[in-house]
Amino acid sequence: MYAFTFEAPSSTAAAADLIAQGGKLLAGGQSLLPSMRLRLANPEKIIDLNSIPELAGICRDGNALVIGAMTCHADVAASAEVKAAIPALADLAAHIGDRQVRARGTLGGSVANNDPAACYPSAVLGLNATVITNQREIAADAFFVGMYTTALEEGEIITAIRFPIPQRAAYLKFRQPASRFSLVGVFVAQTDGGVRVAVTGAASCVFRHAGLEAALNQSFTPQSAAAVRVDASDLNADIHASAAYRANLISVQTQRAVAQMLG
Repeated sequence: MYAFTFEAPSSTAAAADLIAQGGKLLAGGQSLLPSMRLRLANPEKIIDLNSIPELAGICRDGNALVIGAMTCHADVAASAEVKAAIPALADLAAHIGDRQVRARGTLGGSVANNDPAACYPSAVLGLNATVITNQREIAADAFFVGMYTTALEEGEIITAIRFPIPQRAAYLKFRQPASRFSLVGVFVAQTDGGVRVAVTGAASCVFRHAGLEAALNQSFTPQSAAAVRVDASDLNADIHASAAYRANLISVQTQRAVAQMLG
């Protein structure tokens, strides 16, 4: 390992000042630390956000849940408030990685990293959430730009995410056995603005499937989802699954999510 400076600011403002000095943010460390061990990242200054109490916590705000960026997966999964308002979100968090990952990984870190196979981005996009930073608020549809790329600007820190409470929702994922990342994960939500279907693990970035949304807005049944052809041309293909296999999984997982929502 190489030398670096470790900083643990006690406020978001102090963290922002350290970023301006060339620091790299550390949330749960699930991506940064392995990258450093592999010499894929070599920051001269690491800014640990774990000492900033204002960045963690869960609260109800009208018809929405506001979850602090530094809230770990285990706390989201165990939260009675999340289970009551958005059970699908609690279930999603409960099946991220293993117990150790859930104890350290954070909501904000996962969303900011935007791993193509991460679970949380599908919930943010599927629920039409708002990403709150130390500078502004960003709608979910404008946040995820591409592989490991978001609308965050230099020096911007996610402080919380506001999740509107849907009429009902479900998240189904076919997981990679070793990493427990999503080979394909589908988040389906019935919102005041209509049905939203967000897919993760299948492409270079989380995305909404317009065809499935249109069909389910017409008739919210597994049969409607099954009738939609999922194009495999822009989907990932690797040693774990072909693009065609992932396309089939998108359809199957959507059907199962709808069936689960209908009870």
